[in-house]
Amino acid sequence: MTDSGILVAVREHPGDGGAGAQQLVRVREAIEARGFHVRWAVDAADAQAVLRTEAGLTAALVAWELPDPDGADGGPGGAAVLRSIGRRYHGLPVFLVMSDDGVQELPLWVSESVVGYVWPLEDTPGFIGGRITAAARAYRENVLPPFFRALRHFDDAHEYSWHTPAHSGGVALLKSPAGRAFHDYFGERLLRSDLSISVEELGSLFEHTGPIGAAERNAARVFGADLTYFVLHGDSTCNRVVGHFSVTRDEIALVDRNCHKSVLHSLVISGARPVYLIPTRNGYGLAGPLPPAELAADSIAARVAAHPLSAQALSPRPQYAVFTNSTYDGLCYDASAAARAFAASTPRLHFDEAWFAYARFHPLYAGRYGMSVDEDTFPGPDRPTVFATQSTHKLLAALSQSAMVHVRSAPRAPVAHDRFNEALMMHGTTSPLYPMIASLDVATAMMDGPQGRCLLDEAVTEAVRFRQEMVRLRRRIEEAGDRPPWFFGVWQPDTVTDPGSGARLPFEEAPADLLRTEPACWHLEPGAAWHGFPGLTDGYCMLDPVKVTLTCPGIDATGGTAAWGIPARVLTAYLATRGIVVEKTDTYTTLVLFSMGITKGKWGTLLDALMDFKALFDEDAPLDRVLPALTAAHPRRYAGQTLRGLCQDMHDHLRSAHLVTLLETAFRELPEPVAPPQRCYQRLIRGGTHRVALRDAPGQVAAAMVTVTPPGIPVLMPGECVGGADGPLLRYLSALESFDRRFPGFHSETHGVTLDPDTGDYLIECLLPAADERTGPAGEHQAVPPARASRPEESTSRDGTAS
Repeated sequence: MTDSGILVAVREHPGDGGAGAQQLVRVREAIEARGFHVRWAVDAADAQAVLRTEAGLTAALVAWELPDPDGADGGPGGAAVLRSIGRRYHGLPVFLVMSDDGVQELPLWVSESVVGYVWPLEDTPGFIGGRITAAARAYRENVLPPFFRALRHFDDAHEYSWHTPAHSGGVALLKSPAGRAFHDYFGERLLRSDLSISVEELGSLFEHTGPIGAAERNAARVFGADLTYFVLHGDSTCNRVVGHFSVTRDEIALVDRNCHKSVLHSLVISGARPVYLIPTRNGYGLAGPLPPAELAADSIAARVAAHPLSAQALSPRPQYAVFTNSTYDGLCYDASAAARAFAASTPRLHFDEAWFAYARFHPLYAGRYGMSVDEDTFPGPDRPTVFATQSTHKLLAALSQSAMVHVRSAPRAPVAHDRFNEALMMHGTTSPLYPMIASLDVATAMMDGPQGRCLLDEAVTEAVRFRQEMVRLRRRIEEAGDRPPWFFGVWQPDTVTDPGSGARLPFEEAPADLLRTEPACWHLEPGAAWHGFPGLTDGYCMLDPVKVTLTCPGIDATGGTAAWGIPARVLTAYLATRGIVVEKTDTYTTLVLFSMGITKGKWGTLLDALMDFKALFDEDAPLDRVLPALTAAHPRRYAGQTLRGLCQDMHDHLRSAHLVTLLETAFRELPEPVAPPQRCYQRLIRGGTHRVALRDAPGQVAAAMVTVTPPGIPVLMPGECVGGADGPLLRYLSALESFDRRFPGFHSETHGVTLDPDTGDYLIECLLPAADERTGPAGEHQAVPPARASRPEESTSRDGTAS
């Protein structure tokens, strides 16, 4: 670590003329001579500012009698700084500066917080500096997690490379102008750490040996798992690995319909027969949790028995269940309650926690994540084996595509490492990128101990501040009375209960510490209008405060519509012009994530952009001033239009098309299953499918998944019948098609749909009728070309990923 620093928090200024100050200056010089930089603080507030901003600290020298101008209790500032260090750092060596012999007067906890004491005038500066830097070097070495430490040591050895990759640490790139530009952009260190699996001292990703194995075992400890596996192709691959391992051909899998497409891919690979469970939805069109009644054993048994494909299954008993936790919009389950409900129906339970890798590290989420289901929370023989798949890079600090699978095995369906590893090797690469492995190792280390809690606490705190400020802004504008009302909102409770007093408080008036620490503030209370989900029970589901859904006027959570509105696609198009890219946009809502990288300045910029949009809307600004790129790209459509006019035009169209209602119906009334997904894939590969326009699709069977973003959930699965022209699915897709034609530049992102380049028609992949196929010499289906063959260049669909 080249930027290692040491905090010196004393009441003396470096320029003071006293003997003590001059001795401390000489101590600083001794520390700097040994290669460390010093951050000098003269009071507790200054020292705590350093602690918040200097993650590279490797030691601290703190005076017990440090002034504390902000101290509420009037105690010594050194105590406040020691407590801050304990909350933020694990094992940071701290030396306490003493001015007298009063060690015996110190509280007992202080001796547990420091590694030594310093009387500046009783030893030489060189000796004191040497003690501090020796402890700092030991800490600097020990703070590195297993694999990253080994990788750094290997890099420091400066050995020649005689193995792949062929760029040989970047040397080959220096022989080409383009290569040199690449080398200069990414730097030598990244290229030197891009190594082959032939480097034995770094271990094996598939044999789980050496530093890689140690890093995975360390991650299992930190994340609370029996086994943890590093995966380098995102949560999509994690889902395929777990699904491939947990269920085999013609066995039944219970699948949350609010699942990612990678879950379907695992069904295609394994040959399982999916029985889908239907989550709730609210008036905004947001997907809620699976209601408790949906998970009851008798409900699942009835759904399996009624499923058209279950009769041909190897067993009527499901072997595996998978559901999303937390959902894209931040809804997380009571994990033990969900596990108990599922346990009556299946021995294996998979929590897809792509967006929830941080849950273990903050008490707000206690009992809300898969690895919390253990012998203590669910004792007895009925406990299922639990898998949790996590996109570590999404909301923890790992490189893109870096992910993990966590396993908590149960005797009912034990997971043998060797057998699970076979599934892992089928989907993994034998040429892993070592910086990605190192990033998983470091992301784990960042969550280990008090620093993980501290990092997440900052994210939760900033999310709470933003949420409260949005509500307060509405009130401030109303009180001012000099402009139209504030019309943006946040999807959250209107009031919360203080568990101490029992008082019901307006959300914006609740103490921030209450919202930051009390899970009940975020529970989806049964029947509450703000969330709009039916069929919930007390404590069953909680809203994650770091996933902030902004609401636009026009509709509410119960489905009630207004005469005017602002569709969220217009808002997010404007935010993009301000350099603000949101995570997800639905019809009248948009999602922003408060990760560990969010700061007050960052969310303040978002708030400012929302206020500017409101000012432009209030004045009915010309559209070419608000969205100049849109009007330039589509001048005939948007010429002369205003922002308010576009919003009203789009809102009227959405209301008349009943798009939100059609979405809810399409996701609630599932299409009829006709064939297992794997069979459809076989037909797709062997030419037994064709693309058809929506008007020709009634009665056909889908060969590929159709996923609409938003909301990013499959609306049609392979092997399902498209239904009739007046059925919920085709009415919904037709409404999207109509919207795209009416509002160019605001198109729906629909995976599995291609566009006819001449007409703009939606085309979906369907199975050819049996009469349109013939069997070739090898017994393979050979397709008779349809009347209108599709060409590869016609496809404009995009393949979304989970990692």
